[in-house]
Amino acid sequence: MATEAPITQQITTDHRERTRPCVIIRLEEIEDCLIYNRHGVSFHFKELYQERKAIIVFVRNFLCYTCKEYVDDLSRIPRDVLKEAGVRLVVIGQSAHRHIESFCSLTGYPYEIYVDPERCIYNKLGMQRGETFMESAPPSPHVKSSMLVGHMRSVWRAVVSPAFDFQGDPLQQGGVLIAGPGSEVHFAHLDMNRLDHMPITWMLQQAGVQETLDLSDKPRILHV
Repeated sequence: MATEAPITQQITTDHRERTRPCVIIRLEEIEDCLIYNRHGVSFHFKELYQERKAIIVFVRNFLCYTCKEYVDDLSRIPRDVLKEAGVRLVVIGQSAHRHIESFCSLTGYPYEIYVDPERCIYNKLGMQRGETFMESAPPSPHVKSSMLVGHMRSVWRAVVSPAFDFQGDPLQQGGVLIAGPGSEVHFAHLDMNRLDHMPITWMLQQAGVQETLDLSDKPRILHV
């Protein structure tokens, strides 16, 4: 399958100097990786972005409190905003597929969600394993819990889960990829730590969404 030149750009979440590795995205290397839906049915990764533009959010693991709170806010994006922009919103985790249902129930996330349990895509995209923190980095606008409270909630969710496991590699970091239709890559961001999320409003703008959402309380559209 023919592809365009890879994107070699990492866009930071603020305008201050940030030390980041160069991002090289070659869709041909990941397009045939298998992902799984909540029923365990597999299909190729490329099916997410071939027909239309897709925002693909990779989370650390389903027990991670920062990921849970980030997806809480993703779930508040109005469906008509995505529809008007012709954008598909997808979350990918790296647990077994049996954890998808409970994670969606916990976060209220109504859009597409899949898993890459072998971390095939995570590894080929070069997503970091382990965390790098920077003194100048701003806090994530989507994480509301303190580290102590967040960790306690994560442990409790693990204890009460029917299948006691970490629901993914706890050292794995996530990121965002915006691609499609076809082989076009629009944007890439690889998280350097659990708080290094791409702000959702900025992410939507990179995908061509014209409205700016205020997620501080409840979704409302700010026309700019």
